[in-house]
This record gives sequence, C-alpha cells and structure tokens, in this order.
Amino acid sequence: MKDQPNIEIIDLHFMKESEAIASFLIKSQDGLILIETGPETTFNTLIAAIDNAGYNWKDVKHILLTHIHFDHAGAAWKFAKNEAKIYVHPIGLPHLQNPERLWNSAKMIYKDQMETLWGKMEPIDESLLVPVKDGDKIQIGGVEFKTHYTPGHAVHHNSYQLGNSIFTGDVAGVHIHHGLVQPPCPPPDIDVGLWKVSIQKLRDLHPETLYLTHYGMVANPQEHLTKLEHELDDWANWMKPHYDNGTPAEEIIPDFMAFTKRKLLDAGVSRADMEKYEKANPSWMSVSGLLRYWKLKEQGRTT
Repeated sequence: MKDQPNIEIIDLHFMKESEAIASFLIKSQDGLILIETGPETTFNTLIAAIDNAGYNWKDVKHILLTHIHFDHAGAAWKFAKNEAKIYVHPIGLPHLQNPERLWNSAKMIYKDQMETLWGKMEPIDESLLVPVKDGDKIQIGGVEFKTHYTPGHAVHHNSYQLGNSIFTGDVAGVHIHHGLVQPPCPPPDIDVGLWKVSIQKLRDLHPETLYLTHYGMVANPQEHLTKLEHELDDWANWMKPHYDNGTPAEEIIPDFMAFTKRKLLDAGVSRADMEKYEKANPSWMSVSGLLRYWKLKEQGRTT
C-alpha cells in the first residue's frame, strides 16, 4: 500500500472560535485537494491558512464535500469560480447548482443571523459538479478516495476513505478535545435508525483514524463511535416524551439546552470548550430536528 499523503487540518476559527470547524488539505499531483470548505464567512481565514501552509489557494483544484450544509459546503462556490471541481452526493448536487431553495430553507431557521453566520452562496456551474455515490472511487493525481454513503444526519451525506483514515463530516458526530461525542441533529433529515446503520458501516471499515469536521483527528474510532451511538439514543429518547406531549419547540429549547450543558459539565468539559461545542453544534437546532424525526417515525417514514 502506498504511503498515505499528509493531511493538514485547517482551523477556520468560525465566529472567532477555535476548533469549531475544520477543513482538510491534501497535496496531489493534480493540484491541492480540500475536504470541506466551511462557510463563506470563513473563506478569507481558509485561504490565509492555505497560504501560511506554503501553498496558493488557487491551486485547490478538487473539493470533496461530505454534505451541503453551510458549515461544510458554504464556500465551495468561491473555489468553483477558480474552476475547482466539487465532489458531492447526487442528492445534494442540484442544491449547489441552484442554492436558492437551500438558502431559503436555512433562512427560516437562522432568520436575521443568516448572513452573519454563513455569508453568501452562489450557484456552481454544473460542469464543475461531480456526483459521487456509495462505493465510487475518486482518483486525483495519485491520491485515491473511496466514497461511503452515510445518511442519518443528512440524506446527502458521504464519508470519504483515504487509506486507513475516514473523513466523516457530521456522521461521526462532534468531539472537541476530550469531551463528549455529540450527535448534531438539525432538521430536516435526522433519521436515528439510518444513522446507526451508517455508524456500523464506519465500524466495519476498521479505520485507524477519523477526521471530524467538528473537530480534528480521532485516534480511537471504535470507542468513539460507540459513545456517539449511546449519545444519539440518549438525545432521541430525551425528546420522545416531549413530542408525545405535543410540547412546542420553543418551550423545549431551554430545557434541552440545560440537558446538553449538564451532560458536558458532568463529563468534565471546560466552560471554554462548551463554547466551542455550542458554535460547532448549536444545541437549540437539534430540538426541531429530533421532533421532526419522531413525527416522521410515527408516520412510518423513517427507519
């Protein structure tokens, strides 16, 4: 097996917070490869970091997106302006070609914070969008990735395997320093059953390392994925009686935020790291995501 290429972790300092969102930079014989772009609001931070690493950001020729949420894909269009190819799951591809629906849907959640958090998102020319689905191999200048379809967090979610490492987007959760492994559960695609299938899929690949967009390298994948599965069940089961009682989301949010904060404190997470968790995975967003999951579950539309 060829030596695995060097993977550089780039901290995007989202909302001036370190270790909330990462991009990953890899050198190939056909230009630079970037896994995740982060939002448009951190684009200048990203290109400065690429420059500080000794490269020119315009040499980024290939971008692998795990999924199309703004914190992972929001700046992809900026690189596409420079003719970079954008690799994405086929379900997500049309939303990058025409992001209006995606933008309007997100604006319903973030309201007047939309531009502050995410910046702008412009269409990407179809000729630069490369659909990649489960099992597809991506060959780029001597570097080979294998695509694994991993829904549960999002219906358009891929993970990318490079040798014995896997770039997991959000499907392997959020983990900062030695804190808890949290499952980000925003609407509209949360499916706990599918997510567990994806977790098992990652387990069965027996990776040596995971690379999490939130945040960084994980050297104990099996233990990490077990902790994630436990926490996913814990969050979903906490929400179930609130759904059954018909409690409105706005009434649940303060209690759910207190619940997640207490779990972080009980795990010994520092208050500084709690801020990082909240920037990487705003707990209030998971309320509507999990309520929607239970509603679809009741209707027989989830696993």
